[in-house]
Amino acid sequence: MVTTSTTTLFDYPRFVEGLKRRIDGARLSAARAVNRELVALYWDIGQAIREQQASRGWGDAVVDRLARDLKASFPGTTGFSAASLWRMRQFHEHYAAPEFLAQVVRQMKPGAKLARNAKALVAADQPELAQAVREMVEAVPWGHHVNLLSKLDDPAQRLYYLRATARFGWSRNVLLNQIKGRAYERSLADGKTHNFALALPEHFAEQAEEAIKSSYNLEFLGIRRAIKERELEDRLLERLRDFILELGYGFCFVGRQYRLTLGRKEYFIDLLFYHRFLKALVAVELKIGPFEPEFAGKMDFYLNLLNEKERAPDDNPSIGIILCAEKDNLEVEFALKSKSNPIGVAEYQLRGSLPAEMKGKLPSAKQLQEVVRGGLQ
Repeated sequence: MVTTSTTTLFDYPRFVEGLKRRIDGARLSAARAVNRELVALYWDIGQAIREQQASRGWGDAVVDRLARDLKASFPGTTGFSAASLWRMRQFHEHYAAPEFLAQVVRQMKPGAKLARNAKALVAADQPELAQAVREMVEAVPWGHHVNLLSKLDDPAQRLYYLRATARFGWSRNVLLNQIKGRAYERSLADGKTHNFALALPEHFAEQAEEAIKSSYNLEFLGIRRAIKERELEDRLLERLRDFILELGYGFCFVGRQYRLTLGRKEYFIDLLFYHRFLKALVAVELKIGPFEPEFAGKMDFYLNLLNEKERAPDDNPSIGIILCAEKDNLEVEFALKSKSNPIGVAEYQLRGSLPAEMKGKLPSAKQLQEVVRGGLQ
């Protein structure tokens, strides 16, 4: 008979935890390596396009031709469309711009003036500066760069969020919410140039996952849902729940992660309320990322279940509210076209397709926007 000592059993959990940390570390290292190579490639492509256009006088049409040639040479590979190549060109153009480089120099050399001598500062620190910029951009996944370039024009803002993302491993959704929460502006108000107070705890798994989203789908790096995004959702949902109950509009809290069943499967609604004056259940789903058409289908499904299983005989049809970080109005319109249940979609505010008779009985756009922004503080 083989026996296991008490000491051996006691050591086993620590042994497993050690291996788990090692696996997480290896995933992160592998993901970072892949991401660095991908971002470096996109930088080089963007730089090459700019240089060839400048030296040879090539027009915009060369980008479309290059996209076709690259697709033909690398069939089945995504990321080389004309739109993607234009983003690579913009990527290099913005991060190599004197205004952005001057901001980097100022942080490398505190106290440096950036007015008339910006070009001189950049020229004097070329080798050191080029290395600093390269290290920063390669530490951040490509999808984050796309968001930063599309949402921010100010070089100081872009540098702030770039450095914070590299330091804390923010996911794209967390980065989006930090921008919406005006983290940069609050750091200036507090007088702290390097204030990253909005950062959530660092976690290896999420950083690896974010790198994968912007690079390759490697089985070795497949990991669970981002930890920090869940923490962010929890904070916002708690504040949103408390805020809605304090409004005095007749909301009664029913449950958070409210469980619904259909057959052998179960489903969970983020927040469920009952509105005494509307005499209807109100389901709230919070999405900290951009709106996706499938959100409307899922909410419609939830409302059908609520009407079938939870709605009282004299209640009105259930109402759905989807709060998301961003939305495209045309996409929302098409997503809701075939939905018979009343569903409102908003960027952390309430407006759009809810019936007119509900005005004055539900939170205003400004109120919902302020409560979610407050949840980030």
